[in-house]
Amino acid sequence: QVQLVESGGGLVQAGGSLRLSCAASGRTFNAHGLGWFRQAPGKEREFVASISATGGYTSYADSVKGRFTIFRDNVQNTMYLQMNSLKPEDTAVYYCAAGLGIPTMRSRPWAIEYDYWGQGTQVTVSS
Repeated sequence: QVQLVESGGGLVQAGGSLRLSCAASGRTFNAHGLGWFRQAPGKEREFVASISATGGYTSYADSVKGRFTIFRDNVQNTMYLQMNSLKPEDTAVYYCAAGLGIPTMRSRPWAIEYDYWGQGTQVTVSS
């Protein structure tokens, strides 16, 4: 069992930066692939970024590639999403997720591949 808690969301102007954190409890954190998803009002949840269990493989949605960076600290049981050059279209609730059976080299996993989810943190980017 893994419990996830996101933090770091807030209001930022376009062009600014935020760093989201996802703190995990559970003894098998470093065996799980992790991901970030987001959901804007009236839209479906969409993939943002993923990272393999060891942190050696990452993938990104085209809309955030070059602006966002996903990384993890398996000692602190925490995952991060560094978001730079934010745009108003990045406004959404951001969720972190963990999945035990996701292959290491899996690119852009589907939401259904994740077993555990956090409660979400709001990111609002003003123009």
